[in-house]
Amino acid sequence: MTSANPSPLWQPDAERIARAQISAFQSWAAEHHGAPAEGGYPALHRWSVDELETFWKAVTEWFDVRFSTPYARVLGDRAMPGAAWFPGATLNYAEHALRAADTRADEPALLHVDETHGPRPVTWAELRRQVGSLAAELRALGVRPGDRVSGYLPNIPQAVVALLATAAVGGVWTSCAPDFGARSVLDRFQQVEPVVLFTVDGYRYGGKEHDRRDTVAELRRELPTLRAVVHIPVLGTAAPEGALEWAALTSADVAPTFDQVPFDHPLWVLYSSGTTGLPKALVQSQGGILVEHLKQLGLHCDLGPEDRFFWYTSTGWMMWNFLVSGLLTGTTVVLYDGSPGYPDTGAQWSVAERTGATLFGTSAAYVMACRKADVHPGRDYDLSRVQCVGTTGSPLPPDGFRWLHDEVREDLWIASVSGGTDVCSCFAGAVPTLPVHIGELQAPGLGTDLQSWDPSGTPLVDEVGELVVTNPMPSMPIHFWNDPDGTRYHDSYFDTYPGVWRHGDWITLTSRGSVVIHGRSDSTLNRQGVRMGSADIYEAVERLPEIKESLVVGIEEPDGGYWMPLFVQLAPGATLDEALLARIKRTIREQLSPRHVPDEVIEVPGVPHTLTGKRIEVPVKRLLQGTPLEKAVNPGSIDNLDLLRFYEDLARERL
Repeated sequence: MTSANPSPLWQPDAERIARAQISAFQSWAAEHHGAPAEGGYPALHRWSVDELETFWKAVTEWFDVRFSTPYARVLGDRAMPGAAWFPGATLNYAEHALRAADTRADEPALLHVDETHGPRPVTWAELRRQVGSLAAELRALGVRPGDRVSGYLPNIPQAVVALLATAAVGGVWTSCAPDFGARSVLDRFQQVEPVVLFTVDGYRYGGKEHDRRDTVAELRRELPTLRAVVHIPVLGTAAPEGALEWAALTSADVAPTFDQVPFDHPLWVLYSSGTTGLPKALVQSQGGILVEHLKQLGLHCDLGPEDRFFWYTSTGWMMWNFLVSGLLTGTTVVLYDGSPGYPDTGAQWSVAERTGATLFGTSAAYVMACRKADVHPGRDYDLSRVQCVGTTGSPLPPDGFRWLHDEVREDLWIASVSGGTDVCSCFAGAVPTLPVHIGELQAPGLGTDLQSWDPSGTPLVDEVGELVVTNPMPSMPIHFWNDPDGTRYHDSYFDTYPGVWRHGDWITLTSRGSVVIHGRSDSTLNRQGVRMGSADIYEAVERLPEIKESLVVGIEEPDGGYWMPLFVQLAPGATLDEALLARIKRTIREQLSPRHVPDEVIEVPGVPHTLTGKRIEVPVKRLLQGTPLEKAVNPGSIDNLDLLRFYEDLARERL
C-alpha cells in the first residue's frame, strides 16, 4: 500500500505550515498542556488520543468556549455507548455561532446564491437580529427547551436563522430538503413530533420552479403535534390558511437571548439514509457538536474570519449542518440553493468563483462528472482564492486527485474526507500541514483513535480491515430518538466489538499514517476469502468513457457459490458489445486482480441512490437474494424507485 504512492501529489510549503492554525495550536498546547512541541501532526495526534481529556480541555480553551457554569471534569464516563462529556457544564451553540457579530457586524456572515441571482450577503448584525427576533417569537409560541422544531427548507439563509433561533431557545432542530417527498419527510419528522414547522412554497432547481404546497399541506395533516407553521415564500405565493409569515416573525430589532443548556442537551436530530427500514433518528448534543466542529473546522479545515466556506449540500444531509458550523470560526458561509450541474456541469466552480470561496467542498461524484465532461475549472474560472477542495460522500478515486491537481491548480490542497451522519463530522481527512498522496485521506482526526481491525479485533496496518474508533468522540449520538433502552443504538455500532465503535466501512491505515477508504463493509465483496471494497471497482470501471455509473454486489448463494454481477449504466451512444465487455473485464483484471472480475456484466437503465446521493448496494443485494421490494428497501429513501424494479425482475428470472 505505501510503496504505491512514494511521492506526494502535494506538499504544503513551510510558510503554509507555519501559518496554519493547527501549528499555532500545537505550540500553545505544548506550552500549556504538555503536548509534544516537535514531531508535527503525527505526534500531536498521538497525544490527542493518549491524553484525550487534556486534548479536549485544550480545544475548549483555544477556541474560548464559553461555559456559563463550569464542568466538573472533561469526561465523566468514557464507556461507549454513553460517554458523558463535560458534566455540569452549561452553554449555548447559537451564542458561539453569532460571536463574530460583536466585532464584524457589517461583514457578511452568509452569502446566498441560487440559479437566478449572484451572491447576496447577510451581515453578522442582520443575522443576529433575525435570530433574536425569531427566538423571541418561538418562545411566544410556547417552544421550550427540548421541543422539536422542523424545517422543510432549501439551502437558504432562512434555514440558518431557524436553526440558530431553535438552538438559542434550547429547542431541537431537524430538517429535510424540499425535494424529499411527503412520505420520506414523515418517516423522519413523525418520529420526533415537532411543534413548529418551517416550510417553503417551493424551490428552484435545474432552471425550473417546483411547487411544494401540496406536500406541505400533507405534512400539516400528518403531523398532529404542530402548534405553528411558518411560511417562507421562495416562489412568492401567499401563506396558506393558518400559517404564520416569516417576515412577521423576523422583523423585530431584538438582541437574542440564549438559554444556557447542559453540555449534552440535544441540538439537532439527523437521520440515517433509511434504505432498509425507518431512518435512524440520531440525536447530537449542543456541546458535543460545538467542540467537535470547532476542532474540525478551525484546526483541520483551517477556517477563520478571512475565509469563505462553500460546500455543495442540501438541508437533508449532515454536510449542511457542518457547513452552518463554519459560523463558529467566524467564517463567511456560502449557501448555494440549486442544481449541482445547471446550467452546465461547471456550475459549482462558477459559485466558487462568484463568492470567492477559499474552501470549496463537493462530492467525489461531482469531481468525476467534471472530469468526464471535460470541464477545465482552472482555465475557465477564477479560482485564485480557493486554497482547498474538499470531497466527501464516497471515496475520491485516484483519477479524481490527479484531475483536481491538473485542472484546478498544482498548488491545491485536496482534502478527501470520510466521516458520517452518525457523528456529523470526519473520522479522517483534512490536515493542512501534511502532504496529500493520490487516493488517500491525509490522516485520522485529532482526538479520534481511528483503527483498522480484523474480525478478532487485532489492529492492522497496510491491510484492509473494519473502520473502528476505540475512544469516544463528543459528537457521537447521545441517543437515538424512540430507542428508550438504547438497543438500536448499541446494535448499530457496538454489536461486533463490545465498547468499540464499528462504523461499517472497510479501510486501510497505511504505515505512513494516511487512510484509504474502500467502501461499505456491509456490502463487501468476498471472493475466495479475499475481501474487497466496491469503491475500488467503481474507480477502475468508471474511468472508461462508455460507463456513466456502475454498481457491484456479491451474492452468497444457497449452494455455497458466490455470484458477483457488475451493473453498468452506459453513457449516451455507448453499446455493451463484446468489445466493451472485454475492456471492462481487462481493466478490472489488470488494475485490481483476476478475483475482482465480475461473473456477469449487466446493462441497467440506471443506478439507484439514496436521497443524499449514495449508491444503494445492500438493498439491491437483498432484492437479488429474493427479498420482496417492500422489505428490501424503504421506498421513501430512494431517488428513483422505478430503477429497483429492474433488479426485482432480474431476481425473479434467476430464482
